[in-house]
Amino acid sequence: MPTISAKGLSMPESPIRKLVPYSEKAKKAGTKVFHLNIGQPDIKTPEVALNAVRNFDFEILEYSHSAGFESYRTKLATYYRTHGLPVEVADILITTGGSEALLFAMGVTMDAGDEIIIPEPFYANYNGFSTASGVKVVPIISGIETGFALPPIADFEKRITSKTKAILICNPGNPTGYLYSKEELLQLAEIVKKYDLFLIADEVYREFIYDDQPHLSVLNIAGIEQNAIMIDSVSKRYSMCGARIGCIVSKNKEVMQTAMKYAQARLSPPTFAQIASEAALDTPQSYFDDVVAEYKERRDTLVEELSKIAGVQVAKPRGAFYCIAKLPVADADHFAQWLLESYSYNGATVMVAPAAGFYSTPNVGKDEVRIAYVLKKADLIQAVEILKNALEAYPGK
Repeated sequence: MPTISAKGLSMPESPIRKLVPYSEKAKKAGTKVFHLNIGQPDIKTPEVALNAVRNFDFEILEYSHSAGFESYRTKLATYYRTHGLPVEVADILITTGGSEALLFAMGVTMDAGDEIIIPEPFYANYNGFSTASGVKVVPIISGIETGFALPPIADFEKRITSKTKAILICNPGNPTGYLYSKEELLQLAEIVKKYDLFLIADEVYREFIYDDQPHLSVLNIAGIEQNAIMIDSVSKRYSMCGARIGCIVSKNKEVMQTAMKYAQARLSPPTFAQIASEAALDTPQSYFDDVVAEYKERRDTLVEELSKIAGVQVAKPRGAFYCIAKLPVADADHFAQWLLESYSYNGATVMVAPAAGFYSTPNVGKDEVRIAYVLKKADLIQAVEILKNALEAYPGK
């Protein structure tokens, strides 16, 4: 019998999606499931984007340029410059989601066996992208006690070897919601310059900042123009997760020329989704003002309600729409499955994402879950009430 590749066998399961079969079974049994497990916004997609697809007149659904439509890239460069980022059309390559942008970034900067340093917990699919690229993740743990702040820069230096090629951050972070300060980013800038590394920044949540601290892009840091690679996406900004449109952005011409080879190999990003994404750039600022205000209220509600539960510790996020909560359980994986298989409160239960899958270090985060506050305020309050009662009833404390 033919055998599966070692790389395929080592691909990790998604901690976000692996419990879906249990959720589906619970729903079929009549249990209402509050989805706190996945970052699928319930915010309406801008009408201007939807209308662009509805009204598009065509006779042939053609390939686009491998780098994406020039009209879209031109408009996107203007968007970035309006937001203070020094970006030109040649610095942008459109990808099939931020996921493909990350795969391109790893492919461009690293060979099989090379190493990438990532502060953890981190977006779970970084593990999968690294495995697919043959790259070794070297994690540095940040803790809930510090709100998941950047680990000491000395910890990064201890892990740098001849195989280290890049540092990857998510800012603001998924799953923590942490927003890196200017001082932290400048520390990272110094270390990538010192050791001649790439600094890859996943900035797909840049619009979702809730307090006074501003977002600083790696593209705004002087002196690392050749080191910095930004990953972006329309998924969360415009509530267009299904569009699967992202981009890789860098001032490093060699990076972009090499990324183009990967882009050509996969032909082109999806045409209809680019049409919607280009139109979405005309979304008025009032849309974002309303969305950010809504998420800030949800964040405050979630953190306040979780803090009322005995034994629960939560770090208050400054951006994105996720938080990590430490629960009084021995195994959050088992608890999350038990919630769907064996528990309901007033005919409902909750679905959370066990946080161990957001770490690369084994046996870390086993008592933590990621919660996405993508539900309306009333639903969040009800979901946390279910969680509180479930923790009291759960036998695996």
